Amino acid sequence: MNDKDAIKIFENSTKKSVVQIERCSVGIANYVFIVSTASEKYILRCSKDEDAYKDTVYWLKKLSVCDISIPIVLSEGKYKDYSYLILSYIRGDDIGNVYYKLKDSEKKQIAKEVVEIQQKISRIDIQADAEWTWSCVVDEMLNRAEERIESKHYFDINKIYTIKKLQQEIQGYLDKVPPTPYLDDISTKNLLIYEGKLSGIIDIDWMGLGDMLTFVAMTKVALLNMDLDTKYIDYLLEEIHPSTIEYKAFVFYCLMFCVDFMGERGMQFLDKTIPVNESIIKRLNDIFDILMEEWNKCGEQ
Repeated sequence: MNDKDAIKIFENSTKKSVVQIERCSVGIANYVFIVSTASEKYILRCSKDEDAYKDTVYWLKKLSVCDISIPIVLSEGKYKDYSYLILSYIRGDDIGNVYYKLKDSEKKQIAKEVVEIQQKISRIDIQADAEWTWSCVVDEMLNRAEERIESKHYFDINKIYTIKKLQQEIQGYLDKVPPTPYLDDISTKNLLIYEGKLSGIIDIDWMGLGDMLTFVAMTKVALLNMDLDTKYIDYLLEEIHPSTIEYKAFVFYCLMFCVDFMGERGMQFLDKTIPVNESIIKRLNDIFDILMEEWNKCGEQ
């Protein structure tokens, strides 16, 4: 999608004139634009998927009772082959983009607020499918990573088999995880920070059901992959107070996301290809080794 079509969608829907439009670099499943009029900014999201934003609208409405800063749906519809959604704009940048600027005290406060938000969301009444189990969710993610790694050959497929063996050690824990709702896609993206403070959460297209520790694990792997410190993870874990088995599961999830990141390398989403080169391959392999050391320490405790 080009800027011209995006401007036409916005102006036809809102009857407001566009002063400036900017394609966002984030988002691999949607075309996302920041649209400026003479007085305000908006977010325009477009997708070729049929009913692409049905779930987004549903979840934003569902979460509106939680007293958290999320976008407001202003308009939705179709234009040519595209579904579109116009949302209110929230000031701020993804935490991953500003992380290096944050003071430890700011990371600690953000972590506190994020866990409070997850606790609010955990109380929402959501019914899981009758066949839902957390173990199946974990299996699906590992199987997806296995399929992707096997097709691209950038990484050693034996890493998947290693993790599947580790899974057996915590299977009893995984079998007991209930379908608790939580935001599972707020890692180094989708969590907006403005002037060192949490300003909002965006791109809520679905809701996670299961173990909230996965969002912490994904964030840790993302920070390591960006060669950033993981003090924010320490603060998140301080707020959550995981038990010994929960912490072991957390390290397992970190390994799971590590191979998930490996599987994405070289894949194409819309007009974007996830970069891959020798440096990226080495970094992810090193992260895997670091996480395996953490897992082994869990076994020594």
